[in-house]
Amino acid sequence: MVNWPIIIAVGSGGAIGSVLRLLINGFMSRHFVHTLPFGTLAVNLLGSLLIGTLFAWFHLNPSISPQTKSFLITGLLGGLTTYSTFAIESFFLLESSQYGHAFANMALNLFGTILMVAIGYLGILHLFR
Repeated sequence: MVNWPIIIAVGSGGAIGSVLRLLINGFMSRHFVHTLPFGTLAVNLLGSLLIGTLFAWFHLNPSISPQTKSFLITGLLGGLTTYSTFAIESFFLLESSQYGHAFANMALNLFGTILMVAIGYLGILHLFR
């Protein structure tokens, strides 16, 4: 059920996550100049690690409030990670015939994010059991 506390939690988390994405993308663009969009990769890998970690933490601590969960997952991580940007960047790499970079970007985002979810989730479960 969606209520005002959940809406406020998601909105405020999304604002923070979006600003973090902007800062991380800017940092990566300045320090890792390359054809591959490392800023998007960084936020997607970080977000995937964090979502795995948080879901494990929630699993071990079922009393965490729905507002806190919504703030962190839907809000913060929803604002931080960016699948749509990943998709358009991959498309532009393909469109410009940079096939190797396009497929590297797709593979790193797809498999890297799944790996980071597993590391976060399993790491928390093993650490706190």
